[in-house]
Order: sequence, then structure tokens, then C-alpha cells
Amino acid sequence: MVVIQPTGFCNIDCSYCYLPNRNDKHTISLDLVERLFAQLFGMNRTAPEVTVVWHAGEPLVVPPSFYRDAFAIIERHRPAPVRVKHSFQTNGMLINAEWCALFKEWEVGVGVSIDGPAPLHDANRKTRSGKGTHAQAMKGIATLRAHDVPFHVITVLSAASLESPERLLDFYLDAGIDHVCFNIEESEGSHVSSLFETRGLSEVYTQFLRRFWHLAQESGRIHFVREIDLAIGRIFRPEEAEGHNIQVEPFAMLNVGSRGEVSSFSPELLGLENAAYDNFVFGNLLTDPLAVIEERCRGSALHRDIKAGVAACESSCAYFSVCGGGAPINKLFENGSFASTATSYCALTLKVPTDIVIAAYDKLAAQAPHSSSSFTLEPV
Repeated sequence: MVVIQPTGFCNIDCSYCYLPNRNDKHTISLDLVERLFAQLFGMNRTAPEVTVVWHAGEPLVVPPSFYRDAFAIIERHRPAPVRVKHSFQTNGMLINAEWCALFKEWEVGVGVSIDGPAPLHDANRKTRSGKGTHAQAMKGIATLRAHDVPFHVITVLSAASLESPERLLDFYLDAGIDHVCFNIEESEGSHVSSLFETRGLSEVYTQFLRRFWHLAQESGRIHFVREIDLAIGRIFRPEEAEGHNIQVEPFAMLNVGSRGEVSSFSPELLGLENAAYDNFVFGNLLTDPLAVIEERCRGSALHRDIKAGVAACESSCAYFSVCGGGAPINKLFENGSFASTATSYCALTLKVPTDIVIAAYDKLAAQAPHSSSSFTLEPV
């Protein structure tokens, strides 16, 4: 995965945003995009599929013409056996017919941030003047649907929305949304989440997710719930298939800022300041060859401490086979150290879905112990 920051600027001001430079309107240059991919593909070590995520700011404030040129540059350098998949995470407010044409032409994956019906969404996702953004985001979703552009939504869960799985499902169904992802409001960068102060949060989230999965299956109109569907894939994978956590493997996730700075591991680290880890930056593409930057990454104190945390997780956590060592960004901001283990974030996003899926499987196995390996899980 390559996460590219086309710009640090965002046109809105969400209360839970962790980005430190969202007023910075600097835009990445096409020359820098070319330098990145010429070197990346020239290393001959990319995976069969490379996902390029345009994120870490609002990507749609940069015009479609830029991306047409950038995609063409990347395509020129792409080795024949490698597939490149582009993806955008957007607040949806700037989507129009021109954007939809680009998305369809290049088969771009589109994620729209929408926190549910207006009262839930507008509580945190506001314009810079403090107004709600729900109506404009919904206009963007309607435009995607009118142009038959596939998309998913990411909903950041608040204490209020955790109490309302039925309300969220009704909203998704009314809006024609059938691919749903949930994010827990995290403590990252300068943002400290109040959600983790919720009493019995793990049980509250368990009840929410189990109930939502049940309602979604009952409706027959929700085709993907990320938390459940990815958990199923992690748990019921072939024995020979190793699990991978690209947030803990150096250069498995390559993060590039608009000015050429290069980081790795959790993408949220890019742009944060930390003197002990050189601000999580291993070099700059404008002055350093990518191969040298990778070497620095592998020999860094950051890599050392992340590895120590992964080893500690492996020796102490029963969920390691479905997790692979957690998210470094959350270890740092919850525990104060990369060389640490469990976080509230991993308890919610990995342990809770795993437990829900295993409970469903156990019930199915008890009801039909001699059934074939092909099965359909039902929530319990």
C-alpha cells in the first residue's frame, strides 16, 4: 500500500481530526509522483497488487486533471505483472460529474466519510464556520449513485451512535448505502478521544456490532460490513496463508507527504512531531533515493521498538494470529510506547469482531456438527 498526501489541506474541520497541518494548501507535484513510482517499481519488489491511497487531507480539493496526469504517470512506470488500484477517502462534499467520470475511467475505489443521519454526522463533521456538512456529503453520495460509481462509507462511531444500530441501518438503507465500515473515534496526534471514557465500552460496542450485523443480514440489502467480513477472512483463512499486518512491516505501507517526506508503518504517523523518532520520517524523495530511505527505515529506532511490541503481543495475546501485532499509532498514543501490547483500540476493532464471529461459528457447529466446510454464519 502506498499512501500519498496530495495536500494536507482539508475543506472542513472535524472535531476528531488528527491531522496537524490541515490548513496547509501545498500540493504534491507531478514530478514527485513520477520520482516515487519510477524508483518504487524500479526496485522490483512490489507485490502483485499495489493500492495507492490518496489521503491525509481532503484529496478532492486537488482537481481531477491532476489525478488524470498522476495516474497516467504511474501507469507508464507500472511493470506489466503489477496491478495498481487507486483509492480515495473523501468527505464527499466536492463530488460532481467530472469526479465520477474519473472514478469510472480508472476504476477508483471511493470511500465517503459519513457518520449517519444529520444529527449524528453534524455533531462532529463541521465546516470551518461551524456549520454541519451532512447535506453536502449526502449530495455527493447521491451523485455517486446517479453515475453508478461503487463506493463504501466509513462511519466514525460516537457514544450516541453506539446506542443506535437501528437508526444507522435505517439511514444506510434509505441512502442506498450497502458497503459499511466503522471506525472507533481514536486518540491520535493532538486529538484525545472521549469515547474511551465510556463505561463498559467493550460490551457496548459488542452489543452494537452484533445487533447491527443481525439487522444488516435480516435486511438483505447490506452487502459488506467491514468489521465482520474482514474478521471472517482473518479467522477462516487456509492454514498455509500467513496473516500480514502491513502496519508493522517496514515499507509494506509506504507513506509519502506532499513535500516528499517518506514514512512507513501507521500512515497517521506522517506529519506528527516526535524528536525521539525523527518525526517518523526516514528521508525525502527530493534528496534521497528510495532504496536508501528503506534502509534507514529498517535500521531505525522506530522499527526496533515496533518489532519489540509485536514480539510482546505474540508472546502474550491469544488474538495474535488474527492481529499480527496491532497498530503502532494506537500503542504510542494509548500506552506511550511502540514497544507495548494491548490497546483499547485493538480490543474493540480486533477482539470484539473476532469474538462475535467465533460465537456465531460455534453456534452453527453445534447445530450442524457434520455439515460441509461451506457455511453461512448468522449472528448470535
